Formats: sequence, C-alpha cells, structure tokens
Amino acid sequence: MKLDVITLDGGKAGSIDLDEALFGLEPRADILHRVVRWQRAKAQAGTHSTLGKSDVAYSTKKIYRQKGTGGARHGSRKAPIFRKGGVYKGPVPRSHAHDLPKKFRALGLRHALSAKAGSGNLVILDTAAMTEAKTALLAKAARELGWKKVLIIDGAEVNENFARAARNIEGIDVLPSMGANVYDILKRQTLILTKAGVEALEARLK
Repeated sequence: MKLDVITLDGGKAGSIDLDEALFGLEPRADILHRVVRWQRAKAQAGTHSTLGKSDVAYSTKKIYRQKGTGGARHGSRKAPIFRKGGVYKGPVPRSHAHDLPKKFRALGLRHALSAKAGSGNLVILDTAAMTEAKTALLAKAARELGWKKVLIIDGAEVNENFARAARNIEGIDVLPSMGANVYDILKRQTLILTKAGVEALEARLK
C-alpha cells in the first residue's frame, strides 16, 4: 500500500510504502471490540463501595423482645431491611481488569490501523516538529489541513515544542509510538502517523 506524505504546511514530501500486514487487513469488529473492552475494563477505577451490616455504626442491642410483640423477630437495627441498615451484597472495591493475550492485543492494533487506512482516514506526516511551541501556528495549520478530531502518533519520542503547542488545541492528541492503542485510534476521526511513527509501529508489530 502506497500513500502520499505531507508536510505540516500542506506541501508534498514524496510517498511511503506501508506494510500490508499492518495496514491492509480486513478489519474485524469482534477483535476490535474485545481489545477495547479489555482497555476500558483495565482503566475502570473500581472504587465503588457500600457499608455492609458489619460496617454500619449502630447499636447492637436487641431492639425488642423475641416473643409476644406480634411482629417479626429481630435482633439488630443493622439488618438490611431497616432504614440506615447495611447493604446486602453491595459493591466492594475491586479491579475490573481481565487478561487478554499479548498477541491478540497486537492483532487488535493491526486491525485498528487497517480500519483507518481502509476508510481513508489515515494521513502520513513527514515530521511532527516545530522550532517554537506556538499554539496559534499549529492551530492555523490544523485548520488549513482540515484536522478536527485527530490522533497524531510520532516515533519513540514526541517533539517537545510540538507537544506543547498541541496541548491546548481541542481535538488534537499526540502520542509516542509506544502509546499507540486501539481505543484512542478508533475514538478519533483521523489517524496521523509520522514517518518515524510508521517505522516504530512496523518494528513493534512485526
């Protein structure tokens, strides 16, 4: 697969051959769904908590005598059926993460890259670097290039000036190649890879 390479000012910078094993697959929704579900479950806080019967602060004195009242037999106001009593089998703090094989996660990333390439939402940028961290300059360039909701993936490291300039622009996110993941790629409308980013991803996923 061959794509044109552009510069930040909209000019042409030749073309690049993309590996079909990464960018030429037929995307499978079931694979993408499993990987995204794994990512979101791992990120879930799991701090939900309730007070059980043994956690509620209340007197443990028997509330009335066992027999002779004509009512049900009770021993504690902490019981779940009473107002302000403990919650029966309520949520407790826990991790929602589950396992997913490393090879399957890599396959999901290949399918996400292929999905963007197949839909025409993949852009190859020559380099994501700026001589000075000027948000206005990058915002103007993004407007002229028609970037609205984009993810930019660079090589091993992101240019500091470029990252600082993009920080305050809504709709532009920048990641190094090791931060590339299925959820962030699918969440954005357009995926932008630098030439260094393409090389890093090919080395990572081969």
